[in-house]
Amino acid sequence: MINKLKIKLGIYWELVKSLQTMLLLLTGITGFISSRCPYNSWELTLGMIASLFLAISGTTVYNMIWDRDIDAKMKRTKDRPLPANKISVKEAIIFGTILNIAGLGLAYYLSPLYALIIFGGLFIDFVIYTIWLKRTSAWSIVWGGISGGMPILAGRVLGVGEVDMIGLLLGLSVLFWIPTHIMTFNMRHFEDYNNAQIPTFAAKYGFKRVRLIIALSTIASATAFALGAFALGLSWGFVRVLLILASIAFGFAIYSIIYPSEKSNFQVFKIASLYMASAMIIIILGSLYF
Repeated sequence: MINKLKIKLGIYWELVKSLQTMLLLLTGITGFISSRCPYNSWELTLGMIASLFLAISGTTVYNMIWDRDIDAKMKRTKDRPLPANKISVKEAIIFGTILNIAGLGLAYYLSPLYALIIFGGLFIDFVIYTIWLKRTSAWSIVWGGISGGMPILAGRVLGVGEVDMIGLLLGLSVLFWIPTHIMTFNMRHFEDYNNAQIPTFAAKYGFKRVRLIIALSTIASATAFALGAFALGLSWGFVRVLLILASIAFGFAIYSIIYPSEKSNFQVFKIASLYMASAMIIIILGSLYF
């Protein structure tokens, strides 16, 4: 009985794509802490973490349900719970719906505007990106990027009570990082995406142009993070570290433009991901130190 429960929980955990979910949750926490909210409390903080985790997880489950047919055609995704028949579609729908209702309900209890931003992220990600555009246009990643930037914006909104310029800058930093992530995987698993008939920039515009876009989006993401940190008024020590890391990301991006290759492209992806995680930690620490 206990073993069956562990297996079932493992399937649910796999269904919410835990690594991606936790990364997006970290962005939301960063946005919230960056607000230096004067009425912060453990209850509000835990409520924010719980509501974001539930809503992000629920949205991911909905995406997994809708994409189960194309996941079955790709080597990278064919062993996911639904294409591998580890869980029924009906059970996944119930699970995803419970997560979304709980997440949005808790978010509304904390702040209607905060809940609206989270719902916007869910709608853009699942309806516009996954259902409408993912199978018809390579430009769908723009909407995927917008939805990816919603958690950090939502966290900021919960803290300050409004959509402000800093929140938008932080959201843009994540938005610009998304193409680096998605396009890198598009090229590394090019045949998989072709077999699943998913339009990609790599197939439409060629690898050379995509590598340029990845480099430029990395620079844009690093710049947005740096501007956001500067606007927050973090102490010079934290800003200096962030600028050093941004310079490293810039350097790798420029190198990949001058010497484009699969290796240099993947290096940019890794550096951009490391920079994004480091930048969020710096913003968290800098905001708490203030």
